[in-house]
Amino acid sequence: MGPIEHVGLAADLGCKAVSLGLEQPSSGREGYAAWSLREDALLRREVRAALTGAGLRIGLGEGIEVSSLKSPGDHAADLDLFAELGTRRIGARDNGLERAPAFDYIARLAEMARERDMDFAFEFSPVMTLRNLREALDLVAHIGGDRVSVTVDALHFFRSGGAVRELAELDAALIGHVRLCDGALKAAMAHAEEEERGRLIPGEGELPLREFVDALPRGKTLGLDLSLPQAALGVEAARDYLVEVTARTRALLA
Repeated sequence: MGPIEHVGLAADLGCKAVSLGLEQPSSGREGYAAWSLREDALLRREVRAALTGAGLRIGLGEGIEVSSLKSPGDHAADLDLFAELGTRRIGARDNGLERAPAFDYIARLAEMARERDMDFAFEFSPVMTLRNLREALDLVAHIGGDRVSVTVDALHFFRSGGAVRELAELDAALIGHVRLCDGALKAAMAHAEEEERGRLIPGEGELPLREFVDALPRGKTLGLDLSLPQAALGVEAARDYLVEVTARTRALLA
């Protein structure tokens, strides 16, 4: 769906925020609309008005990748657009840089976000430069906890060997964003493939999500990151599916 429909659905579901990128290219699949907040100034104004009208904000601005093909400064225009849209936090992930240059790159991105009055959070995953929570905390120590926090994705956390007690021991400020989904206890596919199409509705799999959430500091906003089935493509089908998903997630966590 487009960003206006996305914001409207989030409001209808009683969500507090949305995660949003700056564009969605056409995938060639039926039901996928192409749009770009980079290219369409009118759409940006409409999204800002929709967010304001719904009492929502962009809780996580997505699509910023640490890459050998770009320098941190190449992301400045995108960060400006996210700031224009009232984004609370920028989320970033790496694209295979070595550890030392990745740390320096991320440090600069974090500083650029702060210059625009946005928080900054970085994601870890078994298939990224930062493979687990411990390595993500090494990054925080390198940059400074006042400038960067960690995005904790339930699937990445458990697949990287994470234990819920590790979350309970963390300083609350170190966790910037949380993503929920479910999965089997043991992965049946490669992690990159599971991340793309194997995420299950909370309560549908075997991950200890109740314990995961209980170990988190209070007051954290929980996001959903799911693999939409083919039957849920298209605005109305996605709406029906996500109404069910949010109801089931809230029931699990009640």
